[in-house]
Amino acid sequence: MNVWPKSQALLKNNEKWIPGGVVSLNRKSDPNICFTKGRGSRVWDLEGNEYIDYQAGFAASFLGHNDPDINKAVQESFSQDMVLMGAGPTDLEGKFAELFCSSVPSVDSIQITTTGSEATYHAIRIARTVTKKDHIIVMQGGYNGWHNDVACNVISALADVGERVSPGEYPFDSLSAGIPDAHKSLVHIINYNDLDSVRYVLKRYPVACLILEPILQNIGIVKPLPGYLEGLRQLADENGFLLIFDEVKTGFRHAIGGYQSISGVTPDLSTFGKAVANGYPMGVIGGKKKYMDHFVHPERDQRALIAGTYNAFPLTTVAAIATLKKLSSPEHQVYQHINKLGKMLEDGLNTIFSTLDKPYYLARQGSAYCMYFMDHAPVDFHDIVKNHDFAFDKNYRIKLIEKGIFNFPLPIKQGSISFAHTEKDIEITLEKTQDVVNEMSMQYYPA
Repeated sequence: MNVWPKSQALLKNNEKWIPGGVVSLNRKSDPNICFTKGRGSRVWDLEGNEYIDYQAGFAASFLGHNDPDINKAVQESFSQDMVLMGAGPTDLEGKFAELFCSSVPSVDSIQITTTGSEATYHAIRIARTVTKKDHIIVMQGGYNGWHNDVACNVISALADVGERVSPGEYPFDSLSAGIPDAHKSLVHIINYNDLDSVRYVLKRYPVACLILEPILQNIGIVKPLPGYLEGLRQLADENGFLLIFDEVKTGFRHAIGGYQSISGVTPDLSTFGKAVANGYPMGVIGGKKKYMDHFVHPERDQRALIAGTYNAFPLTTVAAIATLKKLSSPEHQVYQHINKLGKMLEDGLNTIFSTLDKPYYLARQGSAYCMYFMDHAPVDFHDIVKNHDFAFDKNYRIKLIEKGIFNFPLPIKQGSISFAHTEKDIEITLEKTQDVVNEMSMQYYPA
């Protein structure tokens, strides 16, 4: 196995100055590989190895690495002597906001942040301001950012969260030290696709909001069961809490209007990031005007603070404007292209794995996919923990990386096709996958 010695040496050197050697610990993996260059669907590591990339900043670079149209827009902005003043409005933020609101039908107005985590933080703050309630509901296995309200129960061990409870809630398995117990008591973790557990919490606590990825893409691709999102909308209306769709990953990847435009369910607030600026650092919170106007409410006890020197940073906003224009352009037909490639990959993987004497299920939504080593589509995190072969998944991912196909080497993490991928990329990926499956078939099921 290639141990990537230059990457390991770099990590050790970084550890002298950076705890863990990386500035976001979500980037740590086994193996740890340093990537130095990316273009389109390809990336290169410190060793000089080339990969077809299905990671792309946790699905942020939807158009591909260093998309020429986005790069051109950003490069042209350098000649305009743009300034970061921290005083007064800017034309760029206004242009972006208008373009964004015309793209997402449920959104009347927006505020711009630097990260998706900041956007979810503000969405929850708005919900508490509006409802005058403190408790929130989050999903087992979902990821909504790093802050105290949501830093819990991502890919937790079964020993930490316990066996399935339905209806019911699960203990706060903290991702971080330093979160006060009093704060944890306000957060209620339930399983996705379980309306009875929402009702269970509502009977016991004054709930300000329920926040969820409309498709759980932190643990692969777990889709809503028929009627689930509609049921959440009804419960929110009946019980006076806000429904928040965290579309940091799903937004603009599955449709220009976000996954909500596909589901037909309108949330009260939504958060976006990643693909909105093709990997440039931006988060967005948007929603109904009556809620968003609490950022400027005339009464102090009804006003939620939002601030940030780097919110709508000029270069990032230029990139975001160029990204939304390209995504909506009939000339480029972005969604037709990536959906075609997604179907091609899905059909090919199903053909390959049908020859392996092992349960599998390929989950896909447009350009996002995940191979589960279980015999059915997962419905929630407990379903995956109980049925998915994590060891097999890990080995499968590492073998693909060694053959130049990169997806994050952690079981059940989503793979992402970009607009820059080609049919040839998919063909090569399938060829390499066939080789890996042949090897693993001999390893696990020798003659």
